[in-house]
Amino acid sequence: MCGIIGYLGYREAYPILINGLKKLEYRGYDSSGIAIFYENGYNLYKTKGKVDELEKKISSCKIQIKGTTGIGHTRWATHGIPDDINAHPHVSNSNELILIHNGIIENYHAIKIILLKNGFTFKSKTDTEVLVNLIEYIQKKNKLSLEEAVRVSLNEVIGAYSIAIVEKSNPERIVIAKLGSPLALGINEREFFIASDPIPFIDYTKNALYLKDGEMAILRKDKELDLRKIIDNHKLNPIIKELQINLQEIEKGEYKYFMLKEIYEQPKTILDTLRGRLLIADGGVICIDGIESNKDVFINARCITIVACGTSWHASLIGEYLLEELAHVPVEVEYASEFRYRNPIIKKRDIVIVISQSGETADTIAALKLAKKKGAFVFGICNVVGSSIARNVDAGAYTHAGPEIGVASTKAFTAQITVLVLLALKIGKHRSAITDTRYKNLCQELGSIPDKVSRTLKMDETIKKISKIFYDVNNFLYLGRGINFPVALEGALKLKEISYIHAEGYPAAEMKHGPIALIDEKMPVIIIATKKDVMIRL
Repeated sequence: MCGIIGYLGYREAYPILINGLKKLEYRGYDSSGIAIFYENGYNLYKTKGKVDELEKKISSCKIQIKGTTGIGHTRWATHGIPDDINAHPHVSNSNELILIHNGIIENYHAIKIILLKNGFTFKSKTDTEVLVNLIEYIQKKNKLSLEEAVRVSLNEVIGAYSIAIVEKSNPERIVIAKLGSPLALGINEREFFIASDPIPFIDYTKNALYLKDGEMAILRKDKELDLRKIIDNHKLNPIIKELQINLQEIEKGEYKYFMLKEIYEQPKTILDTLRGRLLIADGGVICIDGIESNKDVFINARCITIVACGTSWHASLIGEYLLEELAHVPVEVEYASEFRYRNPIIKKRDIVIVISQSGETADTIAALKLAKKKGAFVFGICNVVGSSIARNVDAGAYTHAGPEIGVASTKAFTAQITVLVLLALKIGKHRSAITDTRYKNLCQELGSIPDKVSRTLKMDETIKKISKIFYDVNNFLYLGRGINFPVALEGALKLKEISYIHAEGYPAAEMKHGPIALIDEKMPVIIIATKKDVMIRL
């Protein structure tokens, strides 16, 4: 996902940038870099590998880094291999413009050909170096200010981006812009913080602005924020919100790893997701405003399409079983990355549910826009208040999982399933697809889930013993039937993400149709075997 960090103010920028990059490591990356600006100059450092390697490289230079303006980046390779040259920040041919960029410029090759014909040269294989030189080309050719050159250039590119750019001759200004890739701005008196999400600056300020698609901002030292539309330079009134994130939530506390902390937070996050929505004492009342205020849409739904990526896609598959079983409505589950490049059959007032932990998943946002264009009613499930998905859906529900720093999603997955169970029960009740007795029994059982998860987590010592038996194998197979098949897929994904071991999930009955050929005494098979029938009749 890459990560952006930037600072403009009165403090020394380097500690803010390097610590900010460390807080963005959870987003995944293969290289990192920073640029610190001083009057008419800058220090640029970048390297393949972890932020710790960058920090060591800077320390070995034995140069005191001074400057109150800076930008930094963690890169996940798209164009060009992971190495020092392709790492960000990238510099224009004149060494005057320095840029960091998340996203992909889809027409970079066509732009690069034009720039080559105009005498530009390139050191890296990245689309980002093409973008910074396009800005320089337009700025010089038309004698424009940096902010106007950025605006004109971004109207020429196709793709997704969040950027921050600084001009060497004017280090007291940073220009930022966003389209399809998240960008947050922290605001204090006399200082600005830039980041892919608020986590890197939450201990400095809770006053934040999330740039919307098609917006850019000009940040000047000791000046007010200047927010504008990229397309026509129309000036906007910034809406600054107070973040509700607790600093303690984004620290590891007693746990060695964020992922471990988040695994053990699941009883609380499930309870928080149920709180105020499941009222067992009132006879099993479920309150979800986004459904209640659009009851007729859900009652008359012809079908529901759920769109998501990765772990959220696995949660969506579980949602398919739940909604078809409890609400008696046909459900299709689509990869967002495939949905956006097809011509899906979505009719006016069909329901499309989009699911994303961050609310900023680019493919899911593109799918959301396509669904709305076709006239669908779009319901969102996400974790981050004020995110792009939360702002653009017709209705939705937050998961209340809190910040998830671990790369491999854990508590967000179970929180998403919790919301999907609530949705299925609520919609089923409205559609009279479930009896009152069954509805009340399931509400009662749902309320007991946090305690059951707590009891399961007490098996950690047993799980550690089992893991020692299999730590040196190279392949795993996960099997499940019915609603447990998506759980098998998610289990295999987690093992791949965390242990770098090849793992696959299959419907149990499909093992004999191919996978059985791979089974020998060295192939561990994890079977999700429930006590009751394969569908786990709910």
